[in-house]
Amino acid sequence: LYDALDRAEDLLSQSKFLAGPDLTLADVRLFTTLVRFDPVYVNHFKCNIKLLREYPNLWAYTRHIFQVSGVSEVTDLRHIKNHYFMSHGTINPLFIVPAGPCRTIAEWTKRLQEPSGR
Repeated sequence: LYDALDRAEDLLSQSKFLAGPDLTLADVRLFTTLVRFDPVYVNHFKCNIKLLREYPNLWAYTRHIFQVSGVSEVTDLRHIKNHYFMSHGTINPLFIVPAGPCRTIAEWTKRLQEPSGR
């Protein structure tokens, strides 16, 4: 996992999107994983070696795509967190939904809305 994130981080240091200057389906597919990484994967799947926010290019890329017209409107962060933490009983038998990476969904959304510089 982290080797792939490192490769994507390097690629995005040289290119606005994965395949060049234009947004493609590959970017949309990676975004759906990245937007879930810190709020869900870090705790739920124990992917806690490095946070998305510690990858400058991946973090900026995620914020940039989140800010594309229409994307934030269809990215329901509350639903994403609740779905993962409330639907995998073998991983989370007490169905506990952690508060992080921010105290509120609104605070996390605000961070995603910060200028990406891309």
